[in-house]
Amino acid sequence: MKGGQEKWVVSLLLFFAAGFNYADRTAITAVFPLLQKDFGMSSMALGATGTVFLWSYAAVSPFAGYWGDRIPRARLVTASLGGWSLVMTLSAFAGSTTQLLMMRAILGIVEAAYIPAATALIADHHGLDTRAKAIGLHLAGFSAGMVGGGALAGYLGDRIGWRPSFVILGVGGLILTAVCAVFLRDARSVLPGRELARVQPQSMGKSILQLVKIPSSLVLTLENVLSGTVMWIFINWMPLFFRDTFALSLAMAGLYGTLWYQGGRVLGVTLGGVPSDFAARRHPKYRMLLMVIAYLAAAPMLTTFAWTTSFTLIAVCVSTFSILVGIGYVNAQPLVCELVPERLRSTAIGFMNMMSCFVGGAGVLIAGALRDSFGLANAFSSLAAIQAAVAVMLLVTFLTRLGRDLIEGAKRTDAAVSSVPQEQRP
Repeated sequence: MKGGQEKWVVSLLLFFAAGFNYADRTAITAVFPLLQKDFGMSSMALGATGTVFLWSYAAVSPFAGYWGDRIPRARLVTASLGGWSLVMTLSAFAGSTTQLLMMRAILGIVEAAYIPAATALIADHHGLDTRAKAIGLHLAGFSAGMVGGGALAGYLGDRIGWRPSFVILGVGGLILTAVCAVFLRDARSVLPGRELARVQPQSMGKSILQLVKIPSSLVLTLENVLSGTVMWIFINWMPLFFRDTFALSLAMAGLYGTLWYQGGRVLGVTLGGVPSDFAARRHPKYRMLLMVIAYLAAAPMLTTFAWTTSFTLIAVCVSTFSILVGIGYVNAQPLVCELVPERLRSTAIGFMNMMSCFVGGAGVLIAGALRDSFGLANAFSSLAAIQAAVAVMLLVTFLTRLGRDLIEGAKRTDAAVSSVPQEQRP
């Protein structure tokens, strides 16, 4: 298979893997009322299904990212896919709240290996001119999985209960695992010595120390934390908001609770890769400027929850918000890959995931606690301030630091390549 074809085959396989990744982690939100009925779970306990997952995911993420820079990434991605698909299948047989929360914790541990290695694998296959488009396709897979998983779980939940959808998603993932085992491959070295440089031994502590010395990378980590908190609150509580506010069935609440947000996100990350790669040809720093513009335009959309209960207005504003955030967010991972050396890409994404999921898990739990006293609509509208603050932070970074960090990042990459003895290079 030619290199140009292989890189898009990899991207397509990871699109489907990403779909199962987020379907498996979020389908549970569509069946919250059934879990309350079966296990007598409170709002806090329902929120804990998201928090336990995110915190276990976060705890393992830095180690998963580190190993994604040490062992073949395609192999790690395939193993993670098979592992979480098996756990999802077994979750269907949970007999109590405790057992279900234990399975959610294990799911988080196994899924943690996927995103750092998969993102780095895409970046390895794609250069500056196609990287954001390929990552956008991958991100679209996550959002498509949320919509499909939520709709499937809600539809089957109304008819035959919550367990069958877990089995279907788990078995489907196991089938995809077999396909990836055959066709998913690591990238060949793009530049002489680059692949060898990536796998040179280095402790995890030293790797993370290198990352925290890159100010723009830390800012993007904080952006990922804050934007991820907004996303996870929506993911975990939107289906229940639609059910409570508009008296929808489980199937419709599962569909609408994911469709407007994730459908817009699919459109945003898919479309956003085109201007991102176009801007990066002029200079990679312009990826961050696109993020600023998109996030500033998106923030006011969330205030809709504070002043209306119109289904149409809420759907339009949530979709618009999600499209704009998607257009901005698709720039973040390519920019990280351009700021850090290739041998640290997976570690960097793992570190970002750890920070995002710890804070996001707390946000999900807090939103659950505020549901009865403050209301989900007010909780959602308050997220506008977070999104606006993210845009301002990125603008300051763009104006003061990003250009220098990109120049230094290129020097670090060149130094890593030159450190490989000439006789070892391809």
